[in-house]
Amino acid sequence: MSAPVRPVAPRGRLVELAVTDLGIIDHLSLVLGPGMTALTGETGAGKTMVVGAIDLLLGGRADAGLVRAGASEAVVEGRFDLDGEELILTRIVPAEGRSRAYVNGRMATAAALADEAVALVDLHGQHAHQSLLATRTQRDALDRFAGVDLAPLEAARAERRSIAEELGTLGGDAGARAREADLLRFQLGELDGAGLEDPDEDRALDELEDLLAGAVSHREVAGLAVAALTEERGAGDGVGVAIAALDGHAPFALLVERLRSTQAELADVAAEVRASGEAIDDDPERLAGIRERRQLLVDLRRKYGTAPVDDEGRRTGGGTLHDVIAYRDAVAERLERLESHDARAAALEARLAEADQREAKAAAAVGKARRKAAPALARAVEGHLRDLAMPNARLQVAVGAEDPGDDVAFLLAANPGVDPAPLTKVASGGELARSMLALRLVLSEAPPVLVFDEVDAGIGGQAALAVGRSLAALGADHQVLVVTHLPQVAAFADQQVHVRKAVRGGTTVAGAATLDGDDRVVELSRMLSGTPDSERVQGAAAELLALASKERGR
Repeated sequence: MSAPVRPVAPRGRLVELAVTDLGIIDHLSLVLGPGMTALTGETGAGKTMVVGAIDLLLGGRADAGLVRAGASEAVVEGRFDLDGEELILTRIVPAEGRSRAYVNGRMATAAALADEAVALVDLHGQHAHQSLLATRTQRDALDRFAGVDLAPLEAARAERRSIAEELGTLGGDAGARAREADLLRFQLGELDGAGLEDPDEDRALDELEDLLAGAVSHREVAGLAVAALTEERGAGDGVGVAIAALDGHAPFALLVERLRSTQAELADVAAEVRASGEAIDDDPERLAGIRERRQLLVDLRRKYGTAPVDDEGRRTGGGTLHDVIAYRDAVAERLERLESHDARAAALEARLAEADQREAKAAAAVGKARRKAAPALARAVEGHLRDLAMPNARLQVAVGAEDPGDDVAFLLAANPGVDPAPLTKVASGGELARSMLALRLVLSEAPPVLVFDEVDAGIGGQAALAVGRSLAALGADHQVLVVTHLPQVAAFADQQVHVRKAVRGGTTVAGAATLDGDDRVVELSRMLSGTPDSERVQGAAAELLALASKERGR
């Protein structure tokens, strides 16, 4: 049998619970410590109402009938310490209208409140928030108990999903693929036929069109410029006259040299202007070809480019040639994938079949491990149930027949002669709470705060002591709150809170106080015999406290 694994250290605890105008509670504030806390008091004093307040923080049903008579609304607040960080959950139940929820003072839905709380608190008893009643939690608990290695199965499933997704991207049916391939071939033929290479070709064509369209004008201005530089009385003549006037006069010697350089530069410029002008041809056919090419590029940009959008959301025209070239490359890649579809599909289907085999093998291993561990877990829990006054209880951990056995269910037969059935269908409040306690003592994980209500229903004597010991054992690693009528259970608590009711102004109200020293002995005496003032009974209560303290090693 696998050895029980001690619960992990709690990730937080409930440090304060404040309740206003809920049932017979007008105002109650509990500051709670770590370990085990027992809530005790007379029947009807309001102990279960404290549990109901916690149930509201867990997203429980907000019934307007819970609001104290004469009050407009009931308010429940819980302050949690999460490794040094505070979390405050609030639930408000109005006498009329819908309930409200807050997380750290911010409005939230009841579902969001529950999401925060259920990871922190597990409530066992007459309420329905026990996380161990969920199929997934029971499966996870079995896996942790047995040390089931889920990694190979998870890896096999991930690989299979990846291959299946890749197979799904290959395209639809054969007809759809053929139609898409025909379209892509047409587009690729048009794009390849355009011979696109240079993403800046349209800009170069703009410059060449401008040159050819203005050929006559360009040649005319070139002639005018050459004449201005070289003809009689032109710029060259003027510089020559200046040189002749200054030459031979010493003060202007350097300036004459500069003028001679200018004269040479003017001659060179005139020659280059003349050559450039003569090189410009008036070529209507070439101009028409350039304009036709430019229009083709415009059409391609409009059809295959990414059209930018202006600030008002209007299309401003085609994209760039760079976009068109990128689209052409994408079309070629997609067409190649379509044309090689059958071969790639066959290869992927072969890989998928192999992945299916690996998944089936891994699932079989997990299912085998779960089925092997299920009886051991059941026996471990039954051992605790016998100690908890359920000597004839039988627990069955059922694992689904289909691998990997994900359908895990904890089934209980609380009494002889009945078939095991799901916990919520066969157990009374007390039996369910004790079953949850037994499970918590065996399993490796639980929320940090565990609340038990009715856990001691119908038991006493040695069974009550066993319940107390078990709750105290859980309190070593969790914060445990237990509503109890049994002094044998309360004696094992780290702290005891007495819930009492009184009549004020003709109205019954509940209050609570943490008990210390003699007050705790008096309350245990009341619980033992109903005679809290009896010295003999107080002696028995003190002895019970000493026994519990000794058993806990204190």
